[in-house]
Amino acid sequence: MSDEPIDPFADDPEDPASELAQLDLGDDLLEPLSLHEREEVLAELGDLDVFRTLLEPRGYRGLVVDCEGCAEPHYFDWDLLTGNLRHLLNEGRTRVHEPAFAPDPSCYVSWDYARGYADGVCEASEASEA
Repeated sequence: MSDEPIDPFADDPEDPASELAQLDLGDDLLEPLSLHEREEVLAELGDLDVFRTLLEPRGYRGLVVDCEGCAEPHYFDWDLLTGNLRHLLNEGRTRVHEPAFAPDPSCYVSWDYARGYADGVCEASEASEA
């Protein structure tokens, strides 16, 4: 079973993204991820799992990332983030995706916030064990 989000246009002959394949420069031009890059992506997948475990029960739906290209925040649900990172591992690049529809910004946190929260929970747990 794939953890990638379901394509709403799967098997649709009128798929609006069908023309994107013509723009693809081909897999031959892509360099595979280096060992170091693969390790970083695997570490991010591990971090993401921790973040989700800690934050999803508190009502957070995913992470927000400030896009350098358009200077807008992009909201990613947990499943989409995980799917994107797994696709990057398998294919060497991220796939095109649709942004979240009318996301509630209060339901998303930044990667830095999630990292700080996870670190705080870990430190609090270690302190209570001492």
